[in-house]
Amino acid sequence: MSDEKINFKIIIALTLYLVSLFAANTLGLKLMPLGGAHLSVAIFFFPFVFLTTDVIGQVYGRKMAKNFVWAGFISILVFLLYSLISLAAPWSADALIFRDGYETIFGLSLRMSVASLLAYIIGEYQDVFTFFWLKKKLEGRQFWLQSNLSNLWSQLLDTGIFMFVAFLGVYPVRTILLISLPWWLYKVAMGLAYTPLSYLGIYLLRYESKSDKNPAL
Repeated sequence: MSDEKINFKIIIALTLYLVSLFAANTLGLKLMPLGGAHLSVAIFFFPFVFLTTDVIGQVYGRKMAKNFVWAGFISILVFLLYSLISLAAPWSADALIFRDGYETIFGLSLRMSVASLLAYIIGEYQDVFTFFWLKKKLEGRQFWLQSNLSNLWSQLLDTGIFMFVAFLGVYPVRTILLISLPWWLYKVAMGLAYTPLSYLGIYLLRYESKSDKNPAL
């Protein structure tokens, strides 16, 4: 397979990774009733973030998976900087009708922003570390088990860090735990449900067409 073809596939995978990350951080403001709990719609997008690093790690190795994590971290950091600049800029009188909605969506507090960044970078790095530790223990077999066990742990860290950094002192610890538990379990369940898509991703990243094998054709 040519380097150009590999690079294109990595670019597409990184695009899906970042889109899922930003969808979770922005569209995730919407809550929906599900199974007696009120959960963010981010449960549909956020599992793709952790699954993508597992797939990339499986195909391209640990270093590339870490590169994806850093790309996500830098993207969030730059987006937050842009948000602060946009929020600080004065409003035109003609656009004041949109002000409340705009500031509700993008006016995240510093504490929430720090919670999101810490949860992401620690959770994702633990996901990569745990995935490759399990891969070594299982001698590269049973990708589905490696992926879901690493997600089980990393999603717990991600959820716990975000909830406690963002809300400790705002809500009692018991309330934070009651909110965190179903959120974590649903994220893990969605990750498990998306496992077949991980295998599809691995196949597509490894697939070589006849033209790749025979460039002269």
